[in-house]
Order: sequence, then C-alpha cells, then structure tokens
Amino acid sequence: MTSKKAKIGIISLLVILLILVGGFYWLQQMKSSSSTTSRFEQKNTPTLFFHGWGSSAHAEEQMTHYIRRQEVTKTIVRANVSRSGQVTWRGKIPRGAKNPLVEVNLENNKSVPAKTSDVVDNYRESSNYVYVVVRALQKKYHYSTMNLVGHSMGNLQIAYYLRDHAMDKKLPQLRKQVSIAGHYNGYLGESTVAQDYHLEANGRPSQLATGYRGLLGLRQVYPSKAQVLNLYGDTGQGSDGSVAVKSARSYRYLVSSRAKSYQEHRFTGPKAQHSQLHESQAVDRKLVQFLWGK
Repeated sequence: MTSKKAKIGIISLLVILLILVGGFYWLQQMKSSSSTTSRFEQKNTPTLFFHGWGSSAHAEEQMTHYIRRQEVTKTIVRANVSRSGQVTWRGKIPRGAKNPLVEVNLENNKSVPAKTSDVVDNYRESSNYVYVVVRALQKKYHYSTMNLVGHSMGNLQIAYYLRDHAMDKKLPQLRKQVSIAGHYNGYLGESTVAQDYHLEANGRPSQLATGYRGLLGLRQVYPSKAQVLNLYGDTGQGSDGSVAVKSARSYRYLVSSRAKSYQEHRFTGPKAQHSQLHESQAVDRKLVQFLWGK
C-alpha cells in the first residue's frame, strides 16, 4: 500500500514538474513574442527592394535576411522580372502576413547603358520594371500601401517611377522610401555633368546632370504622406567610390518640400564603399528602425 502511494506521489510530482516547465516555456515564448511586437510596427504593408546596375537580388539578401533575423517579419518572396517585363513569383505571401518583404530580381540589370545619349528616356523605360512589379503585386495581393528600398540605380528607377505614377490612386501608395547610394545628380565620371558642382542651401545642385533634370517633376508630385530616409557613404574623399556625397544628397531638393519627412545619414569607413553599403549591418539597423521601429 505504501509502495503504491509512493508511486502515485512520484507520478503526481512529475506531472506537476511537467506543467511548471511547460508553463515557464510558454511564458518565455509569450514574452519573446510580446517583446518583438512592442519593438516593431506590425503592418501588412509590403517592402520592395530594387538592386543596382549589373546586380541582382543577391545584393538584397543581406538586408532581407537581417530583417527576418530581427523578427520584423517571417515572409520573404522574390519577384523575378524578365527582360520583357513579365513577373514571376518565387514564394507566396500568406494572408495576414506582417511586414512582408519582396526581393526584386531584374533579368535586364543593365537597362540604362553606361554610355547613353538619351539618359532621361532610358531611365523612364527602365523605371517600367518598378511599375510592372508594383502592378503585379497589387493584382495578386491587393495592397493599398508599400515601402520602397533602392540601391544605386534602383533608386533612379524608383524615382522615375514615382515621377510618372505617384498620383495613380489605383496603385499601392508609397508609405516610406529608403534610398541607399543614389546617384541622382550623376555618378563619378558621368559625362552629363561636371564634377565640380556644389549644392545650394536648398539642396539643388549648381549644375544639373541630364538624369536629374528629368526628375525635376518630382517636386510637384512626390507623395505628401511618404517619409524618406537617404543613406549614403563617404570613404574619405567625399564619395563612396562611385557616387559623390553631393549627388546622393541632391535628392533632398527633389522631394523634401512635399514629403511628410526627410532625413539623411552618412556612413564612413570601409563599409561605406558603394557596393558594401548593402552588406552593412549599420545600414540594416538604420533601415529597420526607420521602416518599422516604434
């Protein structure tokens, strides 16, 4: 009888221990989930990433994977865009997904020739790749807002897209934009603008590159509810090795008078080099805080 009671006591104790351990684990999970939720906004707004000239979606992976590791989102999909503008999807955004990310991969990753006599038309045509992705996203998932992130030429494609489509209410409306190393007033060595220009007090370049002239219309149409973060690098010579600081900063003149907010941040050191900016966790942290921080 005593032995039987002892067995029952041991089993009861084990059950209680299991309940306590399970409860402790559940509480820790709830705390972790609550902590993540309290740190970041939980929205169903997608964020689209556009890579630079001659690049691919691989240049976006450092950023998107960092974002997922921070538990901002669980969802990363890829939009592959053919040379002709056909969009095919890799992965699916689940219903109700929070802060989903879209890595855009352009087959025609040199759609604006390095040497061209028709810069504005080339950028306008190239920006159609942004349009077809946004339209495909809208058709498939019916989003009303979006965030846009660009590196290098991806920023020019985004800017020309906004110039031509920002007022189209049938498309998702821009909520936040992150520009990384945007060569708005030309890149180093570009023949359409002299390199000895300066920025006026309002941010306007004293000499305008041809591609920049084509963007002046942004001053009339940039979304008034959108917030802008402009990130650029300076390795010590006033540039990131490919884009002058003043060229990146010239975006202020085009958008700040209409945008809800505009801010800039300069990065220095080896990771501030043009192609290293999208591999930098310092950039990642700024991006995450701006897009989703509370």
